[in-house]
Amino acid sequence: MYKELHDITELYTWKTIEKINSGWSSDVKYYVEDYLGNKLLLRISDISYLNSKIKEFEIIKKFNTLDFQMSKAISIGVCNNKKNVYMLLNWVEGVSLGKAMEKLAEKEQYDLGIQAGKVLKQIHSIDVEDVDIPLKDKKERKLQKLERYENSSVRIDNDQLVIDYVKSNIDKIDLLPPVYKHGDFHVGNLIFTPDKHLGVIDFNRWECGDPYEEFYKVQSFDVEVSIPFSIGQIDGYFDHQPPRGFWEILAVYVAHASLFSIAWSEKFGDNEIKGMKRRAMMTFQDYDNFQSIIPHWYKDNFMRYRK
Repeated sequence: MYKELHDITELYTWKTIEKINSGWSSDVKYYVEDYLGNKLLLRISDISYLNSKIKEFEIIKKFNTLDFQMSKAISIGVCNNKKNVYMLLNWVEGVSLGKAMEKLAEKEQYDLGIQAGKVLKQIHSIDVEDVDIPLKDKKERKLQKLERYENSSVRIDNDQLVIDYVKSNIDKIDLLPPVYKHGDFHVGNLIFTPDKHLGVIDFNRWECGDPYEEFYKVQSFDVEVSIPFSIGQIDGYFDHQPPRGFWEILAVYVAHASLFSIAWSEKFGDNEIKGMKRRAMMTFQDYDNFQSIIPHWYKDNFMRYRK
C-alpha cells in the first residue's frame, strides 16, 4: 500500500489503486475504483499546500455547477500523519483528446474546437467573488519572467524582436474584467468521452484574471495537434467573430509565453527545452516575428471549416 494514502477515510472502500505517471503537476495522482464500481481520481499534495488546495476544491465546486462533463469535487482532507492533503474527484471516462484527434476528420476536430470554446465561455461566465480578484495585475510579473529568460543560457536566435514586442505592448494585458480561469486549458487536459463530447480535467492551475490569457496555450500546445480544433475553439468562444482587440492582447501573451516557456522548461531537462524552442520558432513563423497579430494558422484557414 502507498504510505501517503494512510489516514484517508474512504480508503477501506477502494478495491483498485493505480498510480498515474503523467503530467507536469507536482501532485501525485492515482486512479481509484471502489467496490461499487465508481471510478475516481485521487490527488495527493504536500501539507504545505493545504490552504491552496482547500481553495482549489471550492473553485472546482463552482465549476461543477456548469453544464459539461468535468472532474467533480467529492472530498478533501489530511492524510499520512498530517504530512499530506488529499483531494478526491470523479474520474472522467474517455481518452485524451490529443490522442483521439488522430482518428478524427478535420471537420470533427473543428466541431470539437467549437465545443471547447463554448465550454471555456461557460467557465468564464461564473460570477467572481471580490476576495478572489488579484490586487495587482500581471504586468510586472510577466516582465520579471521575461528578464529571467533574457538572463538564461537557453536563449534562441532572433529573439530580440519578440522581447522588444512584449515590452512595447505589455500595457495591453490585464485590462479586461477578471474571470475564473481553468488556467491550463488545452488538449492535454481535455478528454474525448464515449459519447463524443469533451470532458475537462486538471483544474489545479485555476486562477482569476484576464480571460484572453487562457488562449495562449492554443498556440503552445493545440496548434501542433490540430489546427481545425484550434480555430474552432476561438470561433466557438466568440461565435465566429473574434474581435481585433482579442488578437492584439493574445499576441502579447503568446509572444511572452513563447520565450518564457523555454526558461521554465529547464527544470524538466533537455528534451523539454528542445520542445519549447521548437514551439517558439514555429510561433515566430506563425506571427511573422510579431509583425502580424493574427497567426497564419488561423487567418489562412478559418473559412475552410465554416460550412
